This record gives sequence, C-alpha cells and structure tokens, in this order.
Amino acid sequence: MWTTKTRSISTLLGQCSRCRYVSTASRPRIEARLPLHTQLRRISTPASSPYQILDQTYKRDTYSNTPPAILSKIDRRLLHHPSHPLSILRNIIESHFSTHTSLTPSSPIVSVWQNFDELGFPPDHPGRSLTDSYYLNKEYMLRTHTSAHEVETYRKGLDRWLISADVYRRDEIDASHYPVFHQMEGTQVWPSSDITEIKELNAKLQKELESCPLIIEDETTISSTNPYQPTHDPELAEEVTKHLKHSLNSLIYRLFGSQQMEGEPLRVRWIEAFFPFTSPSYEVEVWWNGEWLELLGCGVVQQKTLDQAGMSYLRSLSRPSSLPYSDKKQCQRLMPDQSHKAGWAFGLGLERIAMVLFNIPDIRLFWSNDKRFLNQFKSGEITKFQPYSKYPPCYKDMSFWVPPISSDTAGEKGKVFHENDYCEIVREVAGDLVENVTLVRFPLFVDSSLPLYPQYC
Repeated sequence: MWTTKTRSISTLLGQCSRCRYVSTASRPRIEARLPLHTQLRRISTPASSPYQILDQTYKRDTYSNTPPAILSKIDRRLLHHPSHPLSILRNIIESHFSTHTSLTPSSPIVSVWQNFDELGFPPDHPGRSLTDSYYLNKEYMLRTHTSAHEVETYRKGLDRWLISADVYRRDEIDASHYPVFHQMEGTQVWPSSDITEIKELNAKLQKELESCPLIIEDETTISSTNPYQPTHDPELAEEVTKHLKHSLNSLIYRLFGSQQMEGEPLRVRWIEAFFPFTSPSYEVEVWWNGEWLELLGCGVVQQKTLDQAGMSYLRSLSRPSSLPYSDKKQCQRLMPDQSHKAGWAFGLGLERIAMVLFNIPDIRLFWSNDKRFLNQFKSGEITKFQPYSKYPPCYKDMSFWVPPISSDTAGEKGKVFHENDYCEIVREVAGDLVENVTLVRFPLFVDSSLPLYPQYC
C-alpha cells in the first residue's frame, strides 16, 4: 500500500492543502479519476504531436516519457534570479574561484551520446533506464548531470571553468528529492611544465588554511583501490591532488565557516571514493548539526576524458574545438602535446548545500513563486528561512491493480510498473502540493499470474 501525504502548504503556499487540492480549477482534477492503467499508458505511449522546446522540434517515439509538468520547469531558470538562494550560493562559489570561466549551457537538451556514451557509461547502466531519465526520443533527452557538457567544454580549450545548470532525473517524492535540481562542477587543468607554479600555489594555500579555525580529517592514501593513473607523472599527480584538496577545503570554509558556532572550529573529512571519471577519487563531508554531511565528490580527471576532448594534442596543428565527435582519423594524425596535462574536477548539488545554509526544510520550496519565500533573501547574503504557514498536512490513501510481471513483459521498456511512474502521475495531478509518497503495504504472497494490488490514498 502506498500513502501520499499532501504537503502542508505551511512551507509552500500558506493555504489549506485540503481546500487547495479540491478547489483549484487550474489543476487537472478530472485526470485523477481515470484508471491508473490509462494514465500509465499516457506516460509510456508517445503522443502524435512532437515536442516543441526552446524553438526546436523533437519527434516522439517509444522512448518519449517527458511530461508537461517537467517541461514547464525549463523556462524557470532559477540560477538567473540574483536573490534566489540557489543563485546566491552559485555566485559565492564562482567568486571563490574567481579565475575560472563561469558557464551556464543555454539548453538542458543533450544527445544520449553526450549524456552517457561519450562519458563511458556502459549500455546496461541503470541511469539509462526510462524509469530513471527523461527522454524526448531515442536520440535526445534532458541532461541528468552537468557532466554531459564536460567534453565539449574541454574542447573549447578552457583550462579552468565552472558549469552550473538544471538537471533532470525521474525520482521519488519526498522533502529532499525533486525531478529537477541544480548541479555545479568545476575543473582546473595543468600542463606538466607548470609543476613549479603548482607547488608555489599549494604552499600559499596551505599557509592560508593553517590560519583558519579548521580541522581537516584526511586519512586517504594512494593505493591500488584509489591509484594515480598510470599515464600521469606521479609528481604532477601528487601536486594536482594537493591543489584540489586545498582549493575545496578553502571553499568549504568560505561557505560554512561563518555559519559555525562561535569558538568551534569547522571540521572537514575526506573519504576515498570511486567515480568512473576520476582517479584518485574522494568524497568530502562537513560536520554539521551533530552529524557528517556529504557535500561533494571530486578527483583527478581521467586522462581519457582529456584525450577525447583533444586537450593532450598540439592546437597548432588542429584546434580541439573543431574536431567532430567521430573524426578519429584526424585525432590520430595529431602529434601528442609534450607538455602533458592533468587536472582535477569536482561536482556538487546546489540544493543540498543551500537547504543546509539557508535552513530550507523542503526542496520544493526552491520552485515557489510566493513572495513570502522569495522576499526573505537578498543577493550575496545567506539568511535563514522563516516558515510562514500554519496549516497541517492531510493524508490520502489510494489502491489499485498493477499488471503482473512476467518473462514476456520484464524486458519491455515502459511496460512494467515502476514507483517513479506513479510519482509522475501524482506530480501531473497535484503538482508540488504532495509532500511525500510512501509504500505502506504491498502483497507478498500472490499468484504470479494475477495482478498485484498495492493500496493508495
């Protein structure tokens, strides 16, 4: 049984959620009366008309699963509003990395090749599933991460940059998950000829950090499970790793140091991790409100990523930005750049950090147009959110049959019921009024030839 808890608009609209849900004429309430299998069919079956997005047309096919509620978020562009918490956080991070080029891709639509294949995702990676990602058709989709623009940005010849953008993933419904959120990633690439400069910068950064009330817990080591890459000069890789750690420790202190209780040093912890695009790789946490809070992932960029972008080839022979994705022969004709390059990269979720710094309890609040929310924040300032509604949540239960899973249907895309399918229906019908969807009861002992009967409100 699933239970949907309708959000207390205490943190959103400041209106009674029960009345709002029943009386809002603009909500497609009639849709909620349709049988579930009819609504699921509408999600998985392509409509006849193509998608029209940002003056571009995309034909639909059996992969098309992006609903209007998600497409409506594209034009919101929260990062372009100076007094929005996400924009405030983004500007603070960009000011910290002041020598980096800040970029915001104009469209969230990328090719499946850019989002997965170019980055080395295997064909069976779960992120490719229709239940996890939003597809316009078999060839194009809404990006699931800012890394979809990584290789093309390296191709521009930029050695240090930051990318901020909205990303899209089908997800559950609760206070910390939303199908649209914002990521930020940054990188800095160094030629081996600059190793003396890196050492000088590292010494300067380390001295600055030692003067801060900051405790850094770092027991990570270079090992067979988290190694330097065999194509890298160990000395260069070591200095790049140090610069990565110093840069991010400094950023974390910039964000959280002034928010720490007076007299207590800020604690930061580094943990070995695994990411397919970096080695060595790390996760970074901060001690906050009595527990470790994961902030970001990072590491030394895999050399094959830089090679694919043309960063390791002489630009005097051919500019990397002019190389087509498929022109392998032209790449092979280029001479290797003797000033071999290596670099670091990090990625973080802006909502995760902003919810902590601004004390925002629900991720849906970032999408609110209520002035009582928006007017609480000013550009360049971190202020704590103040709740403004008194209405309690109300609960709704719902139950329905879902088709049995058999060997004939288990492998068909979009044909097997998934929890995210139900969440899409909830969002289409009730928008952001629903705060949480929880499976309460599901039949365990049933005839495999019979449909299952979860219960909802």
